[in-house]
Amino acid sequence: MTQSAELVTRFEEERGRLRSVAYRMLGSLSEAEDAVQEGWLRLQRAETDDVRNLSGWLTTVVGRICLDMLRTRTARREDPLEDGTAEIRLPDPVVRPVDPVHEAELADSVGLALLVVLDTLAPAERLAFVLHDMFSVPFEELAPIVEHTPAATRQMASRARRRVQEAQVPQDTPPARQREVVDAWLAATRVGDFEALLELLDPDVLLRVDAGPGTATGLLRGGLAVAKQAAFYGKLAQAAYPAFVGDGLGIVQAPRGQVVSVLAFTFRGGMVVGVDIIADPPRLAALGITWPQATEDRP
Repeated sequence: MTQSAELVTRFEEERGRLRSVAYRMLGSLSEAEDAVQEGWLRLQRAETDDVRNLSGWLTTVVGRICLDMLRTRTARREDPLEDGTAEIRLPDPVVRPVDPVHEAELADSVGLALLVVLDTLAPAERLAFVLHDMFSVPFEELAPIVEHTPAATRQMASRARRRVQEAQVPQDTPPARQREVVDAWLAATRVGDFEALLELLDPDVLLRVDAGPGTATGLLRGGLAVAKQAAFYGKLAQAAYPAFVGDGLGIVQAPRGQVVSVLAFTFRGGMVVGVDIIADPPRLAALGITWPQATEDRP
């Protein structure tokens, strides 16, 4: 095997893990692929004969690339809309059909709610938290990337960890109960049953809607408001199905197999405490989510 062929083989062995690192850093599937590809290009240009730990070297390189991408994203953050409101930009969800194969993958998945929290962190804090807490990269290796001392990097990760713990809803609802709630949600929305929906929702439930660029903030707080909207729009929806969205159960609306909206649920105590909806058709199309067309779409 030539040196070039060996390098390709070793990189491909790391690709899946590097994609996981980049996705948790960026919350974007397409940007994660771009970061990994840039990592490959830098590997080709680098002198790696003296690199003893290629996996660690690649993690550091992809981490630097993601940090630069996050800083650029923060610098060009969109101004408020003309009416003074802001848009919601939810991270990209990983969406899969409900089946035993995908259920076994849930342990390695990351929830949309966690990615939303990670988006609130400063770029360097996010890198320190993701690489240390999720991928066990030592602070001594992280410090040069964020241009701080190991002690300061440790403090950075600690601050990020506290913010994540304070903001993230702990997952305490088993998949079987999640499926019961999702099935009940679908049954209630198809007939516009407001009362049935209300029974599934925590009184302080938060609904966020990402409808695409240029769209005003879509936020609703409270069981009454969320149940009312779900009953109204759900009754009009067609072809909605249970799906794995991130690390839990959600819903995909896919008339004739074309995904037009994705709902991610956050559960606590067997009830829905958060609903995140991506309803931007061009973005969903760009994500390349494929969905089996049912033999008969529901009216």
